[in-house]
Amino acid sequence: MAIKKIYTEAYPLYDDGEHKVFWLGIEEADEEKGILTNQYMIVDGEEAALLDPGGYFIFDRVARNVLSKIDPMKVKYLLYSHQDPDVIGTINLWYEETPNAKIVISSLWVRFVPHLAVTGSSRLLEIPDRGMRLKLGSSIIYALPAHYLHSPGNFSFYDEKSGILFSGDIGAAAFPEGEWYLFVDNFESHTQYMEGFHRRYMSSTKALRAWVRLIRRLDPRVIAPQHGAIFEGENVKKFLNWLDNLEVGIDVNEHLFDIVL
Repeated sequence: MAIKKIYTEAYPLYDDGEHKVFWLGIEEADEEKGILTNQYMIVDGEEAALLDPGGYFIFDRVARNVLSKIDPMKVKYLLYSHQDPDVIGTINLWYEETPNAKIVISSLWVRFVPHLAVTGSSRLLEIPDRGMRLKLGSSIIYALPAHYLHSPGNFSFYDEKSGILFSGDIGAAAFPEGEWYLFVDNFESHTQYMEGFHRRYMSSTKALRAWVRLIRRLDPRVIAPQHGAIFEGENVKKFLNWLDNLEVGIDVNEHLFDIVL
């Protein structure tokens, strides 16, 4: 996997001077530490939000890139799409590093947070099933229902100013060893890295199509997943069309229950 130096640092996805969105880098050594993950940060004026800040082994790189852009005291939100360890594994470290930040997570998962060495409820902000609006500076971030895709308490986050949708595991791609790119160029070729993951990990075709209908109403400029590559331009529409025609979960995996007793 050849990683250009620029990609070890925070990379701007949007910048209008006041409102900025960063992808928070990757390193070649990340491939040896588990599935590759994407971390993002939104900055509006003097406030910031981190999205799915990741697991333990990448904390130093993510923290370095966050600190290169903003004082950690100004991080207002730690936004978690769901409860997987590659999403939430450093929650206790970020809890200490960003003492003014609210931990924002589905109401289904709040009761599990103390098991990750985070105590006290004053900094926990529960997302109700129907989602919510979060004010960041002069902007709004929407927590949008993405339940059963793949977690029963799952959310995507939409940054209204930039038009970027942070989709969590929806859109995830599992690159083969030595393969990596930040932006999807050839969508048709890219689907080979997404299809197996989505068919197995997304539990409901019905839920997937409901999510696609919701996202089409927003007409996002960019879709940025937690794994794999980022969709922009025409590839956003191609991705939503692809999802709309995909069957997933129990609808295609009943054979998994055919065991020998």
